[in-house]
Amino acid sequence: MNKHHAINYIEFKVTDVEESKRFYSAAFAWQFNDYGPEYAGIKGDDGEVGGFARSEVVESGGPLVVLYSDDLESSVKAVKAAGAEICKEIFRFPGGRRFHFLDPSGNELAVWGA
Repeated sequence: MNKHHAINYIEFKVTDVEESKRFYSAAFAWQFNDYGPEYAGIKGDDGEVGGFARSEVVESGGPLVVLYSDDLESSVKAVKAAGAEICKEIFRFPGGRRFHFLDPSGNELAVWGA
């Protein structure tokens, strides 16, 4: 169900849609709806929650997308095994612990847990 003024969809600019799908599938078991070589939707429990849009250039900065993990150490291993660069190792912050990584296109995301 869509909620008024709630974040509804996150779209990532990526240099390679297929590589992004491979990475996020391997690291987080994400699944996708394919719309051709330029776009893939990210499946969620209640429909699409985001997508990958092919772009020649991906610029760093902007909002930080933060994912949640029940097992932060396992998430670090999965992200590394899928080929991401860890740009900030696990550290404590007021809400728990988290780490940051760069996906294959250079997007920085974080994963947090208790």
